[in-house]
Amino acid sequence: MSRELIYNGFLHLTPNHHSHGYWRTPEGQVQYNYNQLDAYVQTVKTLEKGLFDTLFIADVVGVYDIEYGDGKTTMRAGTQFPEPDPITILSALGLATENLGLVVTSNVIQTHPFSFARQISSLDEFTHGRIGWNIVTSYLSNGFRNYGYQDIVPHDERYEWAQEYLDVAYKLWELSWEEGAVLHDPATNRFFDADKIHKINHVGKRYRVEGPHIVEPSPQRSPVFFQAGNSDAGRRFAARNAEVTFLPSQTPDTARKDIAILNQDVVDYGRQPEDLKKLVMLSTVIGSTEEEAKRKQQYLFDNIDINALQGFYSGGSGIDLANIDPDTPLTELSRREEFSQHMRSKFRIAVDADYGQGHVLTWREYLIQHALLPGRFAGTPEQIADRVQQFADAGVDGFNVVPVTTLGWWDEWVEHVVPVLQKRGLAQTAYKPGTLREKIFGKESKLPASHPQRTLTLGE
Repeated sequence: MSRELIYNGFLHLTPNHHSHGYWRTPEGQVQYNYNQLDAYVQTVKTLEKGLFDTLFIADVVGVYDIEYGDGKTTMRAGTQFPEPDPITILSALGLATENLGLVVTSNVIQTHPFSFARQISSLDEFTHGRIGWNIVTSYLSNGFRNYGYQDIVPHDERYEWAQEYLDVAYKLWELSWEEGAVLHDPATNRFFDADKIHKINHVGKRYRVEGPHIVEPSPQRSPVFFQAGNSDAGRRFAARNAEVTFLPSQTPDTARKDIAILNQDVVDYGRQPEDLKKLVMLSTVIGSTEEEAKRKQQYLFDNIDINALQGFYSGGSGIDLANIDPDTPLTELSRREEFSQHMRSKFRIAVDADYGQGHVLTWREYLIQHALLPGRFAGTPEQIADRVQQFADAGVDGFNVVPVTTLGWWDEWVEHVVPVLQKRGLAQTAYKPGTLREKIFGKESKLPASHPQRTLTLGE
């Protein structure tokens, strides 16, 4: 059954987000504008024309330096490097749009929660309630060293850290100011009711924050919470806290299974499955015919910088993969003890799924078909809509739409794919009124009473 889905436009403020090497082609050279504000203003105008729900800006705070231990491979290739700070452009993007949600990635290691809460409240005010926060804990060792840590904090401990960070921000957003604190009343000489503005007096493992919050409540108070962790700890964090999450599912069948597991986690935290919207990645090469789409996809693959892709995957996995011969069979890698059990399992899953289409899958093919995000599906707008329908039937709520190139690709999607999706009832034909939370959930603009954070109190 067709239903309107969520479409989240993925963006990195970087010359090469995931399509490693494609910047060298004439089509990819629009990436040279990655540090120009005008380019991003044009992008959000295009997304709003296509009635996207949100712009999602990803971010990293370090370099991918696992490969050879110095980061030169990924720096040479401009692989998510350089990376301007995304929060700096949100006011401009908000001014250039009226309805598009603006979701920013901010890492718990990079900004103190008091400062971050202040930034988000300000942006939510300036955009009339259109801000979301992608909560991340960082997977790059260099990122931690950039902020004074000797090395990366252990995985599950990072999520404990993120929980306290969110707790502090939540208290500032939701508990520091009571309803009715904002008066702006000349007759009584009270701009605010000071008795309804409170210090939060948070004392925890990592933070001591007195408060009060020094920005008055914004339209949403708390931004819409996004989260993308796929580990057990990340999934539990999403089930407890997130309102929108990204599934790793690559097929409708795996999406159906992943949703069932996540829904049970959500219920275990006292929430309803519909309280957490589930998105999967959709990255397409678009052609007027299937033959044209496949030809464009092959062109993308032919221009991959395999060393940059390998360096990127090394950084993401935390394992130096530099010395693997690209022609090594994946079945051999799945047995190597130097890889973690998690990595070996991923390799075996790829082999079992027959990514190699009947022949021995190599490390190069695995990188292209699994680690390379853009261009995984090639087809006509109608075939793309078929793919969208299959995922919708599996229960997903929408898509994280990853472009083949960050800039310049969206016009093609909006012109050719959006009308087909709208005709089939799979995409909205007009924006709903209200804040981002109201647009996504069709309910109130504030965090719902059923959210677990609602149990927090001042002074905890």
